[in-house]
Amino acid sequence: MQTELPESADTPLGDAHANALMAVEIEITVSIGKARLTLAELLQLRQNSVVPLDHRIEDPVDVFIGERLVARGELEETAEGNGQLCLRLTEVSDMSGGL
Repeated sequence: MQTELPESADTPLGDAHANALMAVEIEITVSIGKARLTLAELLQLRQNSVVPLDHRIEDPVDVFIGERLVARGELEETAEGNGQLCLRLTEVSDMSGGL
């Protein structure tokens, strides 16, 4: 369910402003899971402590802009094989109504 961006938007700001807005970088957050710890458990965490998450390795991850869920995907290693992670999107929200 991928949404294509229009090539030119009719906007009261004009094309120059619309193009400038399209160049603004937006930070996304990729959530791989959550954990609930008691305060006592939190205070006991040390280097090499293991915190189990509520997701499995094969589960999809959630992609957020601020608090809004905008996509889901799968974590992969980049094609270069250098250990860097990337995200392959499997679902994308309809953002035609805006962010």
